[in-house]
Amino acid sequence: MTKRFVAIWFRHLKTDWMIRRQPELKAIPFVLALPSRGRMVITEVSKVAKAKGLYAGMIVADAKVVCPEVKVVDDNIDLAEKLLNNLSIWFIKYTPVVAVDLPDGLILDVSGCTHLWVSEEAYLKDIINKLKSLGYYVRIAIADTVGTAWAVCRYGKEKAIIKSNEQVQALMRLPPEALRIENSISERLHKLGLHTISSFINMQRSALRRRFGEQLLLRLEQALGNKAEIIKPVIPIEPYHEHLPCLEPIQTATGIEIALQQLLDSLCTRLKKEGKGLRFAILKCYRVDNNVQQIQIRTNHA
Repeated sequence: MTKRFVAIWFRHLKTDWMIRRQPELKAIPFVLALPSRGRMVITEVSKVAKAKGLYAGMIVADAKVVCPEVKVVDDNIDLAEKLLNNLSIWFIKYTPVVAVDLPDGLILDVSGCTHLWVSEEAYLKDIINKLKSLGYYVRIAIADTVGTAWAVCRYGKEKAIIKSNEQVQALMRLPPEALRIENSISERLHKLGLHTISSFINMQRSALRRRFGEQLLLRLEQALGNKAEIIKPVIPIEPYHEHLPCLEPIQTATGIEIALQQLLDSLCTRLKKEGKGLRFAILKCYRVDNNVQQIQIRTNHA
């Protein structure tokens, strides 16, 4: 089976999430910022703020000159990872192999999955529409390798679906940064006039290694599919559960209360041994007519 990977780039991950919680922010330019060397520096901009000419890395004082009405919000450095982890669990409906790509992306191994949506085009379209309905605006691409999917997702302008064995053609017009290399390496490439991958992709590998180091070669070979790249999938936490089989249907409130107490006793015993607490639980009751009824149980004690 040919391997296929999807790269997803959340261009405004944290600001999109904030707009979901505070819809009034959608119409105004706002940015996230953190202190750096005695100055407040923008770490992420909203879609409206970007249209006003603001960008990550810009000094807040300069941003206020360009856009006086900009709203500045203190950033949370741990928020991106938390959001991506939650999103990766949600994405298991599309593939069992989802990896977080910090600071603002996900990588999906979709080998053997896309046919369930009839085509890769329909698969990507469904993802985009679902994320849009959640308030996230993304770029997305699919290819045989993680490197090519990532490069096209971030820097491609023509198409999002790269056919099998067409990595070379997809990469040729893209800048060196598309290979996920360090800034210092891409800067040296540009200084030498090597502004696209096509300008050095056919150079002798020994010359590239000597001049630019091992990372450039590794990323190039991974993108082309000549070297394997292993992604680390997120493994969802298995929920705690207890099951109480009954030979005869429970028909009285007293019987249900006794059954619930037995389930909670068993569950709490397990949690106590592991030093954990319970805040939220779901009780599912399976009726004789095959219908399932459930109620939520919450507690104020951890």
